[in-house]
Amino acid sequence: MTDMNKGRSTGSFGDAIAADLASGRAVDLAELYALDAVTEQERQAIDGYISAAPEAERTAFFERVRGARETLALTFRAEEEPPAELFDRIVAQLPATMPAPAPGHAPATDELSLARERKLRRPPATRRWLAGVAAAAAIALGGVGVGSYLADQNDPMNQVVRAQDVREASVQVAGGGTATVLISSEKDAAVVKMNGVPAPPEGKVYQMWLIPKDGSAPVSQGLMDADALSKPAMVKGISSAAALGITVEPAGGSASPTLPTVAAAPLGA
Repeated sequence: MTDMNKGRSTGSFGDAIAADLASGRAVDLAELYALDAVTEQERQAIDGYISAAPEAERTAFFERVRGARETLALTFRAEEEPPAELFDRIVAQLPATMPAPAPGHAPATDELSLARERKLRRPPATRRWLAGVAAAAAIALGGVGVGSYLADQNDPMNQVVRAQDVREASVQVAGGGTATVLISSEKDAAVVKMNGVPAPPEGKVYQMWLIPKDGSAPVSQGLMDADALSKPAMVKGISSAAALGITVEPAGGSASPTLPTVAAAPLGA
């Protein structure tokens, strides 16, 4: 069994995408992917994740990509920019590159002309990215799903994944695959993601346990059946625990763990 701990800080747009992938929320990135509002490196990371994801998750992701592109095609003509009010509302607080006016070009004085010049003076790549974000927002207003992506940034699980002190431990699971645990002492919680772990034997479930530092009895943290393996799980109240253990138990779980554990991840810094 191996253990690898590494610190990671978050904050940038790319970090948020990496965090969503780590917490199993790639489907919520479908609209940004569809609108090319990600970098090439981020697109490759999403492609790599989706190629190895369960079929149901891949299907859901590409359905949302298709829906976003269809809605965009119906909503915008290629030669048009997004509505000015929507665009300006989204980019109002973003930095813009403002070159000097061309020789012989009198500076604009009215608000409409100034706004038009601000948009035209942005570098082409910046305008393209911002247009993608504006279009994504318009699609969200149509109910495609970017709104849900933005809304879940305050989800407790995402708060753990994006915590400034988050650290990662990946351990081998007996029988195959790994368990990746994203740990935040600040949030007093951890997010568990199973990767390539086979379904438990028929009539069995995986059960998670917090192993207390004081040597007292392990505390159950919930069950994982075959369906739950593809979804991240959240464990709270980790401050008094030395490790997170996973065992195989009869369906419905057990009052105490059946040894040996199939995986154990240390929770200490």
